[in-house]
Amino acid sequence: MKLKLSLLIIITLCSIGVSSQIRYAGKVETGYLTFMNRIIRFDAGENWKGYNLQTEQNAVDVNLMNGVRINDKFFAGIGLEYVNFEGINGGSVFADLEYLPSDKKVSISLNLKMGYNHIWNQYENGTGSVLLELGAGFTYRITERYRVYIKSGLLIMQQATIFPVRIGVGF
Repeated sequence: MKLKLSLLIIITLCSIGVSSQIRYAGKVETGYLTFMNRIIRFDAGENWKGYNLQTEQNAVDVNLMNGVRINDKFFAGIGLEYVNFEGINGGSVFADLEYLPSDKKVSISLNLKMGYNHIWNQYENGTGSVLLELGAGFTYRITERYRVYIKSGLLIMQQATIFPVRIGVGF
């Protein structure tokens, strides 16, 4: 009985210490996605309707991420995205990881997004693909809770590599 009570007290104290370092956080961002090149090339077959993105289409997107921030340095969350490739609409669901190595007012940020992207293009029911983005940028802390950032990197989705430039607000 004493062992169970001791373990309960230790677990409670540890959870109080950990929960004080973890808090809800969110991010809202928008960006411009510049088409770079196709990573898969096809020999046109009989029923082939073209590449997922017919031409070298650029896009605009809006992202909303919700998650937790640990020690003001690490963010882990789930995100939703609306993307428009010059008339082709789509959406994404992804995991978002961000690391800020410095506690200073201006800091670099490293970012990783992994998930699924779907666009409604010329194929029946559209096409879906894996989404992978590696990014880096600068974050400016307005207050302890609010920050603005700009970042760029490399995005792979819909059989193409894309150069994203994003601005956002974290809260």
